[in-house]
This record gives sequence, structure tokens and C-alpha cells, in this order.
Amino acid sequence: MSRFFFFALGWMLFFAPLSTNAQNIAQSVNERQQTLQNQLDTIESQIAVQQGLLDTAQNQHQTLQTQINAFNAEIKKTQLQIQAINVVIAQLNDNIGVHNKTLSQLSAQLDAEKESLAQILRQTQMLDTYSAVTVALGSQDVSGFFGDLDAFVSIRGALMDSFNQIEQTSASTEVEKEALQSRLAEQEQLRTVAQLAKQQVQAQEADKQKLLTQTKGIEANYQKLIAGNQKTAAQIRSELFTLRDSAAIPFGTALAYAQAAEKATGTRAAVTLGVLKQETNLGENLGTGTWRIDMSPNRDQPVFVYITQTLGFDPNKMPVSKKPWYGWGGAMGPGQFIPSTWVCYGGFLNENTGTCTPPSGAGSSFWQGPWQYVASKDRVRKLTGGSSPSNPWSAQDAIMATAMLMADNGAGAQTTAAERLAALRYFAGWTGARNPAYAFYGDGVMGFAAQFQADINQLMGG
Repeated sequence: MSRFFFFALGWMLFFAPLSTNAQNIAQSVNERQQTLQNQLDTIESQIAVQQGLLDTAQNQHQTLQTQINAFNAEIKKTQLQIQAINVVIAQLNDNIGVHNKTLSQLSAQLDAEKESLAQILRQTQMLDTYSAVTVALGSQDVSGFFGDLDAFVSIRGALMDSFNQIEQTSASTEVEKEALQSRLAEQEQLRTVAQLAKQQVQAQEADKQKLLTQTKGIEANYQKLIAGNQKTAAQIRSELFTLRDSAAIPFGTALAYAQAAEKATGTRAAVTLGVLKQETNLGENLGTGTWRIDMSPNRDQPVFVYITQTLGFDPNKMPVSKKPWYGWGGAMGPGQFIPSTWVCYGGFLNENTGTCTPPSGAGSSFWQGPWQYVASKDRVRKLTGGSSPSNPWSAQDAIMATAMLMADNGAGAQTTAAERLAALRYFAGWTGARNPAYAFYGDGVMGFAAQFQADINQLMGG
């Protein structure tokens, strides 16, 4: 019976605290992280310089030279933003490496703990075949008898310890998985923004060269070009406004929807249109997915089915964003709302809780429903004055919902800083909005907004 004592001793040694953990792994890359942060700080300082030059050029009297200066500052600024994004991606790569190592270690630890538990259970089953009398009769002496009984008690206690250890390790593993998914999602967003920034640099260079070609570097030619490029109100209204996952509409129609949304929410019409323009240009993952493959099965699929059924649509025919390699897609319509976000704008409530968001601790079961559409809770419909459930693929509803979400993000203040921050929150959430690597998205929205505002001013005679 002494083998049980040695087994219990071995079990306790096996579960001695592990010397390596996530914190120790993270410390191994601190020096590199600091180096990368120093690089990022330097780049951000250079971006601020270019922004100053750009502001100066834009505030000066419009001449050929100031326009070229503005192009140069904008191009340099965008190039620096791409560098900043690449530095942050490098930081994330290190961070992802840390989480991968930690996750691998936790998985190995969990496997080992399960194997140890299996051994304990096997030994317990062996002990269960013996009674105290049998143990006593089988012992060589009294001290051996009590030693074997101690081993029996130790192994019994080890069972509970092992269950607790497995539970703790499983919880830690899930936390690491979530952290890793978050970093991968952020990395993918940054890659998308970097690609868009590269495209803008190319467009800026092309515009600069086109201007130089048209004017031959002569100021008088530039002034003639500026005068000749003034669009008429009719031309502005008839230009098509492109929307993701919806048919393009005349700019005049889009503007009317956005102005109605401005009155209802306080978000400037030009800013709402700027967000939709930026979303349209974001890339290939938008609108090319299918709900059964690309949408979160626990969170969004049940809601999506109910939304489409309420609208009278076949869910298999409705375009949604394709999932990236790291997680889930499933965003709907021009505003790219995921179903679990749309429910709070479109009037959908969980019948069990009477809410559109899960109560604390509800878990994934909340999204399974059952769901119901409540017209009085349809925030979009209330503001558009529609007579049917709001539709995320409708241009009018999508424009209103985008303005609403931007207002919820703070755009109603109608200051440049508040609008830019609201746009960043729209893209990266409230936590990610402060990440300087996402600056290009906010700058892009505000750049589009400035262009739209100029057209609006011309239409209004301002």
C-alpha cells in the first residue's frame, strides 16, 4: 500500500507553482516594446509638424504654391501615419507572441492537469477496493498501516485540489484566448487602415502631378483652372453617392437624408456622409460574406434571422461583411452595423428580458432569444417617420442610423475634435479610439466631411 503514499507525494510535486507565466514572458519583450514606443513617439511628433504645415497652407490665400505645399504636407503626413501603423503592428506582433506562448503553456498545463486527475481517479478506484480492515491486515506494521491511511486521505484531498486547479487553468485559458482574439482583431483593422492610407498616398501623388501638368507650374493657369472647376448646383446634386451594399443614389438625395438626420440627432450632415464614404472605401471584406459562414453563430446569427424575417427578406440573399481570418464578420448595409448592435436601433427586444442588450452575466444564451420587434422601440423609424421596421440596407435608414451612432459617440457637439473622436469610436470602439495608429481613419472621415461641406455650402449659397 505504500505505493499510494509515493503517488500522493508525486502529485504534490507535479503541482508545484510553475516558474514561467504570462507576466514573465511579457517582461522578456519590454525592452523592444520601449524601443518601438520611442519610435512611435518620434513619428507622432513628425506628424504634428506636417499637420501644422498643412493647416498653414490651407489657411493661406489659394495659390498654386500653397496647393502644392498642402499636397506635400498631406502626402508626408499620410506616409508618417503609415509608419506609425507599422510600428503599432510590430508592437501587436510582440504582444500576440506573448499571448500565444502563454496560451500554449496554459494548454499544456491543462492537459497535464487532466492527466494527473485521471491518475488520481485510477488510484482512488484501486483504493476503493480495499476496506480499512484489509489495509490493516495487509500492512507490515502499525506505522505502515497509518501511513497507508494517510496516503488514502491525501489522494482523496488531491481530487478536490485537482478539480480546482483545472477550473482555474481553464478560466485563465479562456481569458488568454479572448485577449489574443482582441489583438488579432486590432491588427487586422490596422492592416486595413494602412492599405487605405497607401491608396490615398497614391491618389494624392496623382492629383499633385495632374495639377502640375494642367498648370505647367504657372500661377495664372492655376487660377483659370480653379475658376473652371467650379461645379454647378445641378452637377453636385446629380453626382452619385456610393453606398456599401446598397444601390448608389444621387448626392442630392443622400444629402436630404443626412440633413434630416442632422436635425434629428445633431450630427452634421457632412460628417455622416464622410463616415459612409470612408466605410465604402474600407475594402474587400465588406458585403461579400454569407451569414451562416461569416457571422458569429452564438451572438449574431439568431438575431440576424429574426431581423431579416421581420423585414420579409431571405437571410441567405442578404449581403453581409465577410469575416476576416481572426474572427467574425456579418456587418449589414452601408453603415456596417452588426446584428447585435442593430437591435438597439431597430426596435428588437429579447422577450425574456425586455432589453436589447444582455444583462450582466447573461452570457451567449441572451442572443438565442426569443426576439420580438417592438415598433415603439424602433429608434430609427421614429426619426425617419417610416411606417415599417427600419432596414439596415435602406439608404435612408442607414444614413439615419449612422448619424444616431455618431451622435451617441459625441458628434453632436459639432466641433472638429468631437466629430473626429466620434468617427474613431465608430471604427475602433471607445477604447481603441485613442490609439494614434487609427488617426488616419478619423482624418479620412474629416477630410471627406470637409469636401461634402464645401458642396453643401455651394448648394446653400454659402
